[in-house]
Amino acid sequence: MVSKSPWIFGYGSLMWRPDFPFVQSRIGYIRGWRRVFWQGSTDHRGTPDAPGRVVTIIADERENCIGMAYHIAPERYGETIEILDYREKGGYRLEVLPVVFENNEQVFASVYIATPDNPEFLGQAEPEKIARQISTSRGPSGPNDEYVIKLARALRKIGANDPHVFEVERWVRSLKI
Repeated sequence: MVSKSPWIFGYGSLMWRPDFPFVQSRIGYIRGWRRVFWQGSTDHRGTPDAPGRVVTIIADERENCIGMAYHIAPERYGETIEILDYREKGGYRLEVLPVVFENNEQVFASVYIATPDNPEFLGQAEPEKIARQISTSRGPSGPNDEYVIKLARALRKIGANDPHVFEVERWVRSLKI
């Protein structure tokens, strides 16, 4: 059972498109997690016949995953989770993890994580192969390459360095030429 937390942590599309009301947003990170393009998307950035790839996080004690934390008004928490449960329905489950802010303040936040046991999980692949799949995928939320470019832009905007995302982005851009 996931306990209620007035914070939501986003490390993918929630960074540039939260689409829910929040009181405050702050840059933060979760220790021991790494962002990877290992989750399939058949409902937003791809289709069942041509799945896209979106990010999830995997445990990696050497890494920290930087993203955006959103403080939710307590009376809006339930409806916010309903919105996000629908949006993150394609294989994600809700967990609560500690998020650290730049002043070392720590809060607990609800985080959606896609694990290897979900049917949409695609797993590890070389960045070029990931980019080739992304460059040909499109779903109801738009082209998959748009997701990569917007994620990379959002990370740069907050001063985050994510070698995996930036390498996939480089490959995606090179395939568009």
